[in-house]
Amino acid sequence: MGRLYGVGVGPGDPELITVKAARLIESADVVAYHAARHGRSNARAIAAGLLRDGQVEEPLIYPVTTETTDHPGGYQGAIDEFYAEAADRLAAHLDAGRDVVVLAEGDPFFYGSYMHMHKRLAHRYQTEVVPGVTSVSAASAVLGRPLMERDEVLTVLPGTLPPAELAARLTGTDSAAVMKLGRTFDGVREALTQAGRLEDAWYVERATTDHERSAPLAEVDADSVPYFSLALLPSPAATAFVEGDGKGAGRSEEAGRPAAGSESRPGAPGGSVTVVGLGPGDPLWLTPEARGALAEADDLVGYLPYLERVATGAHQRKHPSDNRVEAERAAFALDLAKRGRRVAVVSSGDPGVFAMAAAVLEVSEDPQWKDVPVRVVPGLTAAQAVAGRAGAPLGHDFCVVSLSDRLKPWPVIARRLGAAAAADLVIAIYNPASKTRREQLVNARDLLLEHRDATTPVIVGRDVGGPQEDVRVTTLGELDPATVDMRCLLIIGSSQTRAVARSDGSTFVYTPRSYPAE
Repeated sequence: MGRLYGVGVGPGDPELITVKAARLIESADVVAYHAARHGRSNARAIAAGLLRDGQVEEPLIYPVTTETTDHPGGYQGAIDEFYAEAADRLAAHLDAGRDVVVLAEGDPFFYGSYMHMHKRLAHRYQTEVVPGVTSVSAASAVLGRPLMERDEVLTVLPGTLPPAELAARLTGTDSAAVMKLGRTFDGVREALTQAGRLEDAWYVERATTDHERSAPLAEVDADSVPYFSLALLPSPAATAFVEGDGKGAGRSEEAGRPAAGSESRPGAPGGSVTVVGLGPGDPLWLTPEARGALAEADDLVGYLPYLERVATGAHQRKHPSDNRVEAERAAFALDLAKRGRRVAVVSSGDPGVFAMAAAVLEVSEDPQWKDVPVRVVPGLTAAQAVAGRAGAPLGHDFCVVSLSDRLKPWPVIARRLGAAAAADLVIAIYNPASKTRREQLVNARDLLLEHRDATTPVIVGRDVGGPQEDVRVTTLGELDPATVDMRCLLIIGSSQTRAVARSDGSTFVYTPRSYPAE
């Protein structure tokens, strides 16, 4: 029997064909390639200089591409029948002892037509796949813009996805390549706009060929876009250096004044403030909406440790500040927005839960900022993160209380804790202790023990989602306040909350959804 080869010939420039691919093409008995009805094949055109007299050529002509068909099985039926017939043609050569090379533009397994032959033949014949340079790599090289750096994530997407789904995926990645443009171009541009990534997107057509074209995607006429083109979102971290700013886009280290270059954007739409929740710490907990809001911002404002969790694009500036100046930070962000800047104020967890959303909205009541749009993008809360690690302690009615008495007096906190305990609510406790607040948790535990049994399950979650994560299950009677600090969140169970030991030594905690009748 002959041997089947799926050979990638690269994106267009014949000099990008690998040495191995060239050797196999030259020595093959049969060279096959896919083509539309007009008979022209990009893959064959790339490899034309390697073909020799005496070789058998097998053009595999698609019966339908984008037009309609009267096939009883519709488009998919026509395509499936074509692939089956094409595989039979190649199998006849292989059975006769001829080696068959199937040419594939780019890489055979990267949105390539060859894979349909592979699925039908590889289990019957000796098969080898020879990788090729992809159009994504070629586009990156043509633009001179890296695809990804350090821990950045590259996502490859088909432009045939619905714009809403495409936008969600674009907001959830650092860099991206969107394939199969052509008739999908308008939808892809809409998705990039929805995701706040249009200004960073590039268009590349027929990379490395004589007909190569590239431009900012926002400037491209949809009617001029062929199928063999793609949209590229290069590495956000590398963009600053590509644009010539080797210092990383000049970031402000002072929250008391705007950074150089933070002046209003001439001709830009009005500024705005978006308060964004980053989640508790794990990057996987950052929502696509939050990622999109961060990518769209001109300025990022927040507490320094939170800002360090956000990658910065070339057009962005960070403005870090201390954690105890919420009102000043809010005013600074509103002032930037008033001058036309798109500002993202970042918070850990959810910005509306003991965080920056309330501070920004309160400061925005000042008449000088009444015309500045403010929106809040929610995030995963610390209470949800700790609860998820432990099981389902928030499975029934619960409340959330902060033990910090910096902005409210302790008697108010004590009354609320007492009321929640008397009502038999599960209680999530934020800000349980700090270096200067050690007695509040001691007093809170004593107060709760007046209403709850000492065996009530308690979850202590520390740095959940972070590198020093620790989740412990204890009881209200055994809770040691000395082991709790500001990075902890506590969940105090109700009378119905159960801690169940598992055979693997772990313990899960849950609160049943039903409650006994009184």
